[in-house]
Amino acid sequence: MSQVVLNARKRENKGSGEARRVRRAGRIPAVLYGRSGKAISIDLDARDFANRTKNISESTILKVDIDGKPYDAFVKDTQRNIQDNNILHIDFYEVESGVSLRARVTIQLKGNAIGVREGGLLEFPLHEVEVECLPKDLPERIELDISSLGTNQSIYVRDLKLGEGVRLITGSDQVIVLIKLARDESAPVVEETVAEE
Repeated sequence: MSQVVLNARKRENKGSGEARRVRRAGRIPAVLYGRSGKAISIDLDARDFANRTKNISESTILKVDIDGKPYDAFVKDTQRNIQDNNILHIDFYEVESGVSLRARVTIQLKGNAIGVREGGLLEFPLHEVEVECLPKDLPERIELDISSLGTNQSIYVRDLKLGEGVRLITGSDQVIVLIKLARDESAPVVEETVAEE
């Protein structure tokens, strides 16, 4: 997949009043945080951002072009309006080639588990893991095939197969997905009683 390029422009004026003016013009106020701690205030076209970032994950490295100067970055955070879900603000985090970074990578389940076909219940408690690697090795998402997962079986973080150079930060004993045997609610519960002497 080719790298997504977002065109942005530098914002000289700051503050909530300026942010409202930017939004009224159909743009999104944003900040690009550099690795050195330097922050650049920018804004992007709202429609262009929505169209270009439909299929990206939180660990997708984008190219943010600010007035002709390109920066490799990923979306660190987005603030949305709770009423219409429109994006109010974006925080980008710059990545440097050859310098390790930490990022959260989404886990995507693939396949139809045997245990589910046999009547088990699928639970998916861990939707993402934190990894450390070079930007070039950062996976956009981790696909996890659960086709062979049976009833009362689990897949742990330690079971993930990651590319070379990608180190897991998330604890290896955490359960990603499991299939529990569905309890028959109609069956009567038999309680054991201990006879008193």
